[in-house]
Amino acid sequence: MRQGIYLRSYAQKNPKQEYKREAFELFSGMLDRIKFDTVTTVSKIQVRSEAEIERENLERQQRLARALQAQHADAVSPIAMPGADGPATPMPPGGNIMELEPRSIPETAAPFVRQMPKVGRNEPCPCGSGRKYKHCHGTLQQASG
Repeated sequence: MRQGIYLRSYAQKNPKQEYKREAFELFSGMLDRIKFDTVTTVSKIQVRSEAEIERENLERQQRLARALQAQHADAVSPIAMPGADGPATPMPPGGNIMELEPRSIPETAAPFVRQMPKVGRNEPCPCGSGRKYKHCHGTLQQASG
């Protein structure tokens, strides 16, 4: 608003009075929006009793419990290895028995442990050159292209 108010002086109007008038219009518009938003929000409010709230929470918990329950029994594969003792073992895709491997359990990676303390960029290089690490062994290697 302040940036364009000086143009009113070209129209032979007092810029100070125009600034006051325009500010009042903006303020009135803001109050109208606040009133409208307040009435809209209040009209959307639904008053519920304590019993209704508890009943809805119970229904929600029951729906969640049903969704978390297993819905099917364990399925047995109709294609099984011939001559296998005990429960049927499913055949791999393509029917090659040699492709069956025991499932491997993923191993957790061991955390990395440094043998020496970390060298800061501006510390002397540990090679003994007397240069800063960032200018000696700490420079970024450019890709050989």
